Amino acid sequence: MNAPLSAPALQSPRNHVAVIGAGPGGLSAAMLLAARGVKVTLFEKDSVPGGRTRTLTTPEGYRFDLGPTFFLYPRILSEVFVACGRRLEEEVELIQLDPLYRLVFEGDGTVLDATPDIARMEAEIAKLSPGDAAGFRTFMAANRAKLEAFRPLLERPFNGHSQWLQADMLKALHLMKPHLTVDGDLNRHFRDPRVRLAFSFQTKYLGMSPFRCPSLFTILSFLEYEHGVFHPVGGCGAVSSAMARVATEMGVDIRYDTPIDRVTVSGRRATGVEVGGRSIAMDAVVVNADFAHSMPKLLPNGIRKHWNDKRIADARYSCSTFMLYLGIEGSLDLAHHTVLLSEDYKGNIAQVDGGIIPQVPSLYVQNACASDSSMAPPGHSTLYMLVPVPNLRNGADWASETARYRELALDRLAALGLGDLRPRIRYEKIVTPQDWQDEYSVGYGATFNLTHDLRQMLSFRPRNRFAEVEGVYLVGGGTHPGSGLPVIYEGARITANLLMDDLGVTDAPLTASVARSLAAD
Repeated sequence: MNAPLSAPALQSPRNHVAVIGAGPGGLSAAMLLAARGVKVTLFEKDSVPGGRTRTLTTPEGYRFDLGPTFFLYPRILSEVFVACGRRLEEEVELIQLDPLYRLVFEGDGTVLDATPDIARMEAEIAKLSPGDAAGFRTFMAANRAKLEAFRPLLERPFNGHSQWLQADMLKALHLMKPHLTVDGDLNRHFRDPRVRLAFSFQTKYLGMSPFRCPSLFTILSFLEYEHGVFHPVGGCGAVSSAMARVATEMGVDIRYDTPIDRVTVSGRRATGVEVGGRSIAMDAVVVNADFAHSMPKLLPNGIRKHWNDKRIADARYSCSTFMLYLGIEGSLDLAHHTVLLSEDYKGNIAQVDGGIIPQVPSLYVQNACASDSSMAPPGHSTLYMLVPVPNLRNGADWASETARYRELALDRLAALGLGDLRPRIRYEKIVTPQDWQDEYSVGYGATFNLTHDLRQMLSFRPRNRFAEVEGVYLVGGGTHPGSGLPVIYEGARITANLLMDDLGVTDAPLTASVARSLAAD
């Protein structure tokens, strides 16, 4: 285990920390450290903040989220803002959506409008399976208890495997039912496979199959119904921009267009970063860059005994995504969020997991202008389209596949009743798995990072205090607790507290319980 930083690093009158990457984790960590008086320099290789949670803007006036479009469980980020003397709701306008999203089952054409209203949701479920409607309340109660038991484990670091044997972990494991998958656990509440799919497709937020994902993650759909699905006005990238703005006002020095060459090391201690061939001394370094892509470049293989290049290459990674960002003339008769579930969804997912590009894929589309007219010029709409596909470890040649798959993806929109949109397209951008790796520095194009199977969670995931090199810390989806915006924000809080403790920052650490108390004031 990485020991706390020893005395020589504590002599500076004001500790100086480098943060590599202005993604959600890097921005959160920078804000929390600055709030405790730490000097922070944040290095971002691109010209805008957010990483995958950024806004794409076009000369024509279209705006798209590059990656995440669902904003869930704002409580955690609200607490981060409170710790910095700000209010999230004063920095970003959040629209709560109802329906949360529309599900279209391609096999029989059934449509389900997911809603947090219990009675209405029971009626929606009854359209698919009358006998399953009563299962909604038992599902909510079971997952409320599961989250309550497991939340403390997601709010603290996992520094060793022995923590699996602690009393609260053993209690949580009982509720988590580690022998079950998400689909298997849902079978206790819902018999119809379509209903189970309505509560399990959310495993795709982690890039995983509900037929393989651990049953813990039934809490994903629970969070949507319990706490809501939100749209930040301007898109999720607007949240990243607000975080960067607040961080700058707090004194964080954000240096855009500044890629890091490597982390400098003396013995087994990080001493700073190298930028453009110039070394900059630091007391500690927080890495927010994609773990699989960045770690082999930032730290020499020989010093990473546990997470060496071979271990990183042998790890298990999520699927990738084929993306279309379309500026459309006119309006679209679509809900804000729509998920098309292919008739053979299970086979479709098995193809993706097996490295086969699906020919009749499920897909997700966002019509952001249904709630937010600022996302397109007057008289126009934006259409965000995501198709799950294999990551790059399976050898697909996207240079030759892209044009064909674009046509296939556009043809699939007919299942949503949109007809042929090609004559109405006024702007278009495509991002393939190869682009995710080459343009956006996502290892293997795995857009959801390391998979979240039990052998890559908690103490088995790269740890917040990186065990290989003293003075190096991790944030982002590749570290504990994992992927997804709320979880990444929580991971940044864990990392910031560890770092402040190691640096000897005397202010009380902002634990989740302290933050909730502040937010309630």
